[in-house]
Amino acid sequence: MAKTVFREYDQQALDAEYNNREKVRDSADWLSRYAIASAETRAALDCRLDLAYGAHPGERLDVFPARHGPAPVHVFVHGGYWHRLDKSDSSFVARAVHPSGVAVVVINYALIPTVDMDELVRQCRASIVWVHRHAASFGGDPNRIFVSGHSAGGHLAAMLMSTDWSAFAGLPADVIKAGCGISGLYDLEPIRLSYLNEFLKLTPESARQLSPVHCPPPRSGPLLLAVGGLEGPEYHRQGEELAAVWRTKRLPCQTLDMAGLHHFSILAELEDPGTTLSRLLLRQMGFR
Repeated sequence: MAKTVFREYDQQALDAEYNNREKVRDSADWLSRYAIASAETRAALDCRLDLAYGAHPGERLDVFPARHGPAPVHVFVHGGYWHRLDKSDSSFVARAVHPSGVAVVVINYALIPTVDMDELVRQCRASIVWVHRHAASFGGDPNRIFVSGHSAGGHLAAMLMSTDWSAFAGLPADVIKAGCGISGLYDLEPIRLSYLNEFLKLTPESARQLSPVHCPPPRSGPLLLAVGGLEGPEYHRQGEELAAVWRTKRLPCQTLDMAGLHHFSILAELEDPGTTLSRLLLRQMGFR
């Protein structure tokens, strides 16, 4: 019998559980679809590309200004297991909320191994500082910033929700009004124990310190945790455990199991403002 390495999983089973590109046979087609949709979105909408929010070449973001301000600002964080993909693959998410008048910001961060995960998280926090300070320049309201992210970006969105903004940059504690993790990763211990750690180099200490399940904020706006119904049990556990931690702290958190969707198709919810997930994001921003 194979040795278990995490809960009931042996090494092969744990690696398979987190290998989304192998689990979803047409994953490359989905990624290509989003890249094409993103290029089309940048061609169709007014946008300001590759704005620097820090000194590192990875600290760049794309802005889709609001047509009329001051408007809510939706900040999106891309996935790719912290070592792949780019903001240019995710411009299409502007389609979800921009038609309602929302300003959209899609951020980049330096990919591992050019930085470690602690620095990567710091960069994402720095992007929020930049958005807060510059929101008015693109029709945004600095008092209405919202975040979402997919996969590793869901982890980063949750870390942003858990940030002590006063200590980090002297910002208001509620600088982020609400957030959404889409098929996110909130407990990094199984990630550390999987094949992914060949790239990520997490230690037991860093995995714990950078896991949202271990650092809930003392107070927060609402957090929505969406996961595809076709995803494996570990992705469902990830969301349910973070929700349980937040509820224990009496923090507002909702889980959403999206039937028929897998790790890549769930992002198609952000191609259209009329989908369930897009409507929920808009509701967080005060639209009905």
